[in-house]
Amino acid sequence: MLTLYDGRNRLSLMVEKDARDTLGELVFKTKVPRNVRVSEAPSFALPVVEYDPMSKGSIAYRALAQEIVYKT
Repeated sequence: MLTLYDGRNRLSLMVEKDARDTLGELVFKTKVPRNVRVSEAPSFALPVVEYDPMSKGSIAYRALAQEIVYKT
């Protein structure tokens, strides 16, 4: 699972390539981006999907959950 992902950052791209080259299909397609709302949510004792359901982080975590449920 790729988290704190920033496609503008060369390190994120290198880590993704290495993970996919090494682990192949074991790496989920969904990438959870670096997102301030994800970092803020614990301060309010809430999961990000409740704290800010429309944030990029929330959307990515919901997509990841769907991918986990339907991955065969």
